[in-house]
Order: sequence, then C-alpha cells, then structure tokens
Amino acid sequence: MKQILLILSFAAIGIGIHAQEVIVMDKAMFIDKVFDYTDSKATEWKYKGDRPAIIDLYADWCGPCRRVAPIMKELAKEYAGKIYIYKVNVDKEKELAALFNATSIPLFVLIPMNEMPQLFSGAADKATYKKAIDEFLLRNK
Repeated sequence: MKQILLILSFAAIGIGIHAQEVIVMDKAMFIDKVFDYTDSKATEWKYKGDRPAIIDLYADWCGPCRRVAPIMKELAKEYAGKIYIYKVNVDKEKELAALFNATSIPLFVLIPMNEMPQLFSGAADKATYKKAIDEFLLRNK
C-alpha cells in the first residue's frame, strides 16, 4: 500500500512539473525575461525569452479581462513548454502599461522568437487566441 501511495505521489509531482500557469509579471521580471527598455544601449527590440510569449495587460475591475482570464489559464496548460503566458496588472504596473500604450484593455502583446511583437486588443474567444498562437507565435499553418 505504501508503494502505491509513493508511486501516485511521484506521478502527481511529475504532472505538476509539466503544467504551466499564467505568470504574474512586474517591471523587474519584464526587464529580466522579456526586454530591458531601461538600457540606454538597447536601441531596438530584442526578446530575451527562450520561447514565444503572450503578455496579457489587464485590470481587476475590467469585465472583459475577467472573462478572458480562464481562457488564458487553459491556454497556459495546453501550450505548456511551448509558450509563456504572462499577465500584467495595469493599475499596479503603470510603466509597463505605458510602454505598450495600453489605453484600452485587455491588451495582449504577442511576442514571437525573432520578430517584433504584435498587439491584439480586446477580448476574444479561445479559438481566436489558439489561431494567433499556432499561426503567429509557433508558425504552425
């Protein structure tokens, strides 16, 4: 019985390692993981990540943002190991919101590996986000 419980415990740990969540991002993480816009030597965009990413700029009071949040959680799990999904609260991270001129939310920053990021404004259904991930971020057409 102890062996079975031990095996189940290791299986649960293994599953947890592969599951990915939406990552809450602040300015320091953005500078470390995405792009250091404070570096005076950085004259053009150069993404620091090791896989494509989506940054969801949102606010807690935003209805459309709240409707999209569960979709982003599902996509983070479905695309675990393939992309990162970050979320930035525009009320707490005003400098990052200004960096992307986030005057309307939700605003999504789609960051492919070797291209300029693209902005996607407004809430959409899961199929729309999947299409953007597959065709733009992962280039699966």
